Amino acid sequence: MNFGQAIQSGFSNYVNFSGRAIRSEYRFWTMLFVPLGAIAATCVDGVVGLPVTTSVLGLATLPPSVAVTIRRLHDLYRSGWWLLIGFVPLLGAVHLLVWFCTRGTTGYNGFGPDYFRPGGYVSRRSAA
Repeated sequence: MNFGQAIQSGFSNYVNFSGRAIRSEYRFWTMLFVPLGAIAATCVDGVVGLPVTTSVLGLATLPPSVAVTIRRLHDLYRSGWWLLIGFVPLLGAVHLLVWFCTRGTTGYNGFGPDYFRPGGYVSRRSAA
């Protein structure tokens, strides 16, 4: 999935918490689009003199950011509730980072088909 497809997927699945998101979709959204948007919004706010653009962008990108993160956990055959492990100081964030860098389960995993191989079934035991 390229950058354009990832951004399109992020906005087309604005608050869709079901399904799966592959690593590239998650990376392009969280590590490229959101920071670049924040930089651009900060520049606009500097010209305008009010922090309106940054606030609007933050509120507009929060729901799809949470949604793509939960779909990324679904790709790993994890519930979206695992996102709460990020509240554990340091270890939670490191654990989530390792998961987000891990390739998702192969085949269908209960949250949907695999992006690369749309057919097949993976049992819960073989996904871990």
